[in-house]
Amino acid sequence: MPTSPLSRRALWIGAACAVTVLLIWTSFILVARSSATRSLHAFDIAWLRFSFAGLLALPLLAWRWRHFSAGLGANRRQALQRGAALATVAGFGYCALAYSGFFYAPVAHAAVLLPGSLPLWTALLAWLWLGENLSRGRALGLALIACGGLLVGGLSLTRAFDGSSTWIGDLLFMAASLTWASYGVLCRRWRIGAVDATLAIALGCLVTAVPVYALGVAVGVVPSRLLQAPAAEIAFQAVYQGGLAMMVAGLAYTQVVQTFGPVRTTMLTALVPPLAALLAVPLLGEPLGLAAVGGLCCVGLGLVVGLRAAAPVGERPVASLPAAPGLQR
Repeated sequence: MPTSPLSRRALWIGAACAVTVLLIWTSFILVARSSATRSLHAFDIAWLRFSFAGLLALPLLAWRWRHFSAGLGANRRQALQRGAALATVAGFGYCALAYSGFFYAPVAHAAVLLPGSLPLWTALLAWLWLGENLSRGRALGLALIACGGLLVGGLSLTRAFDGSSTWIGDLLFMAASLTWASYGVLCRRWRIGAVDATLAIALGCLVTAVPVYALGVAVGVVPSRLLQAPAAEIAFQAVYQGGLAMMVAGLAYTQVVQTFGPVRTTMLTALVPPLAALLAVPLLGEPLGLAAVGGLCCVGLGLVVGLRAAAPVGERPVASLPAAPGLQR
């Protein structure tokens, strides 16, 4: 079925955003795991992410001010509720869970359970919230993904009684993946554009999490290493986590969801788990165990099977959701 010029342009934009997401998500897993062995706490990294992303969002808000509230909801109350929901699941929830998980579990586990389980959660939520049905092929792909997660996470649980804490990280990664899946499906359900969704998360975290955490550190209630960490590490984490991992990847991911749909989008991340796990061997010195290799194979195969079972993009409207401002004709 031939596509219109607008649809072809939307496909190219979606493909470019998908490549951007793959690169940033792969590096995110490596950077976050490496950060767990350095100076900062998990919540220190999250605070730097929210602070820098919030500052970057302010000029975007000034540019988008007239349409920002309308882009989130029909009225201000609905816009506030939806913005708070997105900030909670994709801001506080995802960062608190994901960053904490890297302090317990290695990259191979994060690769399998963080982006690897995303299609499973997304398909479940898309079925519950959007009424999307699963084909047999996609169901088989999701079953393989679940087997991969069980292979890795199940082995960690069996070692819990030996004093290993890896299972804690595995559970945190699974929960973080659920929060990000919720974000993608909610954006699809509410038809929220990439810029508005990203602004809602960045600004919501800036006005809530940033001052609350700073106050907790100031009065000594919350432990922090921000004052002891090297300035170079703080600057790198702020720019990478807030600028690339949150703002750029957030905009790109939401645009891919709008172009290809939430379930197909998560299938496009098939390269993230094997890339991150393989790169962790030479870069971080983390060996790949048999369970991790088996889990990666199951997840990778499940993603490929699910992607092949997905309907061609031309069978449904590609630009069914509003594109981000500046991406429309």
